[in-house]
Amino acid sequence: MTEKNITTKIQVFAYTELTEEDKKLVDMAREATRASYAPYSNYHVGAALVLDNGEYFIGTNQENAAFAGICGERSAIYAAGARFPGVPVRKLAITAAQHGEIVAEPVAPCGVCRQAILEFEKNAPHPIEILLAGRDQVYRLESIASTLPLCFKEF
Repeated sequence: MTEKNITTKIQVFAYTELTEEDKKLVDMAREATRASYAPYSNYHVGAALVLDNGEYFIGTNQENAAFAGICGERSAIYAAGARFPGVPVRKLAITAAQHGEIVAEPVAPCGVCRQAILEFEKNAPHPIEILLAGRDQVYRLESIASTLPLCFKEF
């Protein structure tokens, strides 16, 4: 038997340490939480992304009584893909709010979202940078693949 260790490099920033583009994405994601429809979980997710062509998109989670909703990350990335097919996503910011307040700790995408974002990353000429924003701290990951180290790679 052998063992392997899997590690993920995460850079931790205070909001004030972010670049202007990163602040813009985090602010857009935070604002997007207000448009979320989450009457069942009361967990409002907002996402914002920028494409290589400079276009910005937001997304929010949308729930329904059949529990067949969509997460904020996928709503943003699918909207971008529908509007600009083949244009790579450069960066994606994700945050969440409860009771009208941004949650304290940075939040990560669910497994379905990780795999969906990975599909866009594998077709891009570069990794998709991920910003996970909490109230005071933002985690920066160089690639969505770092959140899903044993992902489906061959399709």
